[in-house]
Amino acid sequence: MTYNDKPVNGQDSPSFFDLLNELPPVPPGPELQSKPGPRRLARVRAAWKESWEEGGFLYQRWEEVFQARHASWHEVANWIKAAALFGGLSLIVLMLDAAGDIADATLKGLSAVPATSGGDGGGLWGTVDHPVRVFLADQAAHLSVAPAALYAFWQLTGLVGLVGGFFGNAGARIAWLLFGIGSLAMIWSAAPAGGRAAATGLAALMWALASMFALRGLTLRPVVHNHPPQYQFNPALHLHATLPAPTPAGDDLGPDNVHPLQR
Repeated sequence: MTYNDKPVNGQDSPSFFDLLNELPPVPPGPELQSKPGPRRLARVRAAWKESWEEGGFLYQRWEEVFQARHASWHEVANWIKAAALFGGLSLIVLMLDAAGDIADATLKGLSAVPATSGGDGGGLWGTVDHPVRVFLADQAAHLSVAPAALYAFWQLTGLVGLVGGFFGNAGARIAWLLFGIGSLAMIWSAAPAGGRAAATGLAALMWALASMFALRGLTLRPVVHNHPPQYQFNPALHLHATLPAPTPAGDDLGPDNVHPLQR
């Protein structure tokens, strides 16, 4: 008889199929002699009932599931670990697939926007956005990529840096800083010569306001860690003095100083 790999309560529990094979055959009645199907069904019912009794296969599995709520990971049964890992990996694969579809749809939606639409330079946002569109369109003429793709990637980088930085992601905050520096450089390069300084300064102010959310919680104060020293020195002075043994009373002169009187 084969047993499962993890006994419960110090007892090995047989599998459901072992119990099915060990059950005695059901004596055929008048209605079962010509139909073997009901006999198999009766054996399955008997094995099912036997497995749910105390010490049975399904009873032990249910006990393992019940004990897993209060046990550590190393104490959980192996089949529960395998099921949990398989479910977790399946969930991760589904999430990655959904994230890929969302990112692809976002890039396609942003790429569908013409790179020069709304680029007349009107309004505060147009003053900042128009030089970026013009700069990317000029650079795309020398590259094998569409201007709309460059503009969509620029927008996506800023969005990811802003959202990820708000949640404290270090990589997203680095991307946000590079996005701001690159945007200021593009605006300075493509803005009209007469209003170049004003357009760049306005973009810097807008980027600083948005950085209040992207760099939320970031501080430049030095972090001081007060850790107790590993080795402590406690100076102490130890004096060792040797005292003489006390002399017995009435024996000040010692036994050698007493002599008998001789004539």
